[in-house]
Amino acid sequence: MKKICVSQPATTRKQIEAVVAVLESGQLVEGPVVSRLEQSLADYCEAKGVVAMNSGTAALHGALYAAGIKPGDEVITTPFSFVATANPILFMGAKVVFADINPLDYNLDPKAVEKKITKKTKAIIGVDLYGQPINYKNLRFDRSITLIEDACQAIGSSLKGKKAGTLADIGAFSFYATKNIMCGEGGAMVTNNPEFDLRARRFRNHGQDVSKRYQYVDVGYNYRLTDILAAILLPQIKEIDKITQARQVRAQRYQKNLGQLTSIGLPMLNRDTIHSFHQFTITLQDSFPVSREKLISILNERNIFPGTYYPTPLHLQPQFKKFGYRLGDFPVTERLSQKVLSLPVHPKITLAEIDYVSEVLLEVSKIK
Repeated sequence: MKKICVSQPATTRKQIEAVVAVLESGQLVEGPVVSRLEQSLADYCEAKGVVAMNSGTAALHGALYAAGIKPGDEVITTPFSFVATANPILFMGAKVVFADINPLDYNLDPKAVEKKITKKTKAIIGVDLYGQPINYKNLRFDRSITLIEDACQAIGSSLKGKKAGTLADIGAFSFYATKNIMCGEGGAMVTNNPEFDLRARRFRNHGQDVSKRYQYVDVGYNYRLTDILAAILLPQIKEIDKITQARQVRAQRYQKNLGQLTSIGLPMLNRDTIHSFHQFTITLQDSFPVSREKLISILNERNIFPGTYYPTPLHLQPQFKKFGYRLGDFPVTERLSQKVLSLPVHPKITLAEIDYVSEVLLEVSKIK
């Protein structure tokens, strides 16, 4: 039996041909394909500006720069995310302030965030974890605080008809190899604010003035996306909704198969939300008969390879723990980090394979 993996990147003949066309054109960087990608993504998101970058990390870094974050400022975010959410805060010399999460949807708890706000708070980074978008209106405590949407796992999601990436003042996407649409490495910053857009465009290209070559306005980085990678990504923009629907069908199959199993918590779908199901993440309840590690071992023996996102919260990682964070600071995050498990939900997994994964889970749940 073939391996059933938590992610499975795929490329098409159309993408390969698009890459060859770029190579033959001789213009590999800052060419027309990146421009077309930005416009296509802006059209999809119904956003005024999209700035393509070479990773989701770069997009978040650019978002903080565009927002004017400076050394000594405080930025609130979740400890239950990939490290790339918090690292750019440190890049800017700002202070990372963590707040605990909602146990139902894994996203920032607005009440916990509100308690962390001080006069130094200049931004809040919410993470649409696993593809479930946050209602950013619940994080709008002060107009002077910039809201940044880490939508790196949420392209294709929406809230009340508004696309992920546009739910806050600035959004960030990742197009890493395992994302719902991908180009190996890539990202984009999204905003309706022309000033944020302009600052990000300078920032991704060494701080160079966008209209005057070799005129440098401020510090910047080499965060450009190549036309080669843009060529891989561009055809997928038209497929976003199709890909999202395919993931939803698979998520619904899991919900149907496992819905009566009380020892497993299934993903919550918030009201008025389209969930892109970058991950289908279950929570093992205390009543589940084996540990997560034992379950993973059993699944691996059956050629099923789930993922754990994330086993150690950021505040307990050495690089953040040194700022004084300790075990017990964020109990919801800490508990869930020991209980979550992401099952394969990508479009290449068949419904029969999902039934097989479900059967193994049901079998294990009956162990005494």
